[in-house]
Amino acid sequence: MKILFDENIPYGLDAFSSLGNAESITGREISPADLENIDILFVRSVTKVNEVLFKNSNVKFVATATSGSDHIDKKYLQKNNIGFSDAIGSNANSVAEYFTAALLEIAERHNFSLKGKSVGIIGVGHVGSLVDKKARALGMTTLLNDPPRQRNETDFNGCSLDEALLADIVTLHVPLTKDGPDPTFHLLNEENLRKIKSGAVLVQASRGAVHDTIALKKVIKEKNLLCAFDVWENEPDIDVELLELTEIASPHIAGYSWTSKVEATRIIYDAACEFFNIKQTWIPPNLPDNFSAPEINFNQQEVLIENDIKCAVNCVYDIIEDDKRMRKIVDEQSENRGKYFDTMRKQYPTRVEFHQAKVNNIPETIEQQLSSLGFVIH
Repeated sequence: MKILFDENIPYGLDAFSSLGNAESITGREISPADLENIDILFVRSVTKVNEVLFKNSNVKFVATATSGSDHIDKKYLQKNNIGFSDAIGSNANSVAEYFTAALLEIAERHNFSLKGKSVGIIGVGHVGSLVDKKARALGMTTLLNDPPRQRNETDFNGCSLDEALLADIVTLHVPLTKDGPDPTFHLLNEENLRKIKSGAVLVQASRGAVHDTIALKKVIKEKNLLCAFDVWENEPDIDVELLELTEIASPHIAGYSWTSKVEATRIIYDAACEFFNIKQTWIPPNLPDNFSAPEINFNQQEVLIENDIKCAVNCVYDIIEDDKRMRKIVDEQSENRGKYFDTMRKQYPTRVEFHQAKVNNIPETIEQQLSSLGFVIH
């Protein structure tokens, strides 16, 4: 079999070569001509998989190494008996850790405590459920808004969108949908944005088109919202004015921990093996080659709970480094910004997750919180 895969899928060659003749390609550049004689296509979110791309192709199986799949025309695949898999849930913990790091940074910067704050979590699937857990570990109360779960699960303790938008912190973790009973395209339109209270924190790590950029810029200015934005409308050609209004900005990498990316590769590799009834032979590594897990050492003399938690988080994931790289995009000529955005994603540095850190001398005052955030306590 012939396999084509996005070059940004980690360990793609190692994994997919066990299925056949595997070659990599730049995801944004995949064209119908590239799919000639291809049996399996592995993509990421930058590739639009639809009838136009598959013109005259004989692809039998498609998989995306992402949780979101709005870039895939699944109806077309089903109609043409083409197998499909996504990697839903693979990046959930990575995004929840991004949320944690962003909130701790904003709270320190503006000198407020997270304890006792309310968090409106809009979308409580794989990601939102972990965000809920980490928010409660930080001492916050959570308001959960997820219409499908509220309709289908009698024991789901949900709230209305309006209630979620009135929280001290609002965070979005929904898929991008334009139809059905719960469309999320421009869910944050001007009407809904105005329901958010002045000075609130807004975290956007779902899909860029979930917010209306023009309305958002207006409301951020009027209500002094403190924003952490990882996703943007019209990526990679982002709105620089919106970037400059944010507290924390990043190039759609909230789910880009090394751990999550390798897990995504494993999921879609396993799905392809199952589809073609091929024995799985590739085993993903536990850590990158020549990489040492972060080591955290606490000073027992002075314990400031949120400060120590933030220090632990920063040792594993310093979100400000992402922000610094992102802000350099304004120095690029406008026609080069899209390329710079993609380069930041392609060359994203290795980032492991909280559970992979070595933690020493943990103060008893924060042991339970660190454990609930995902750190492994020995």
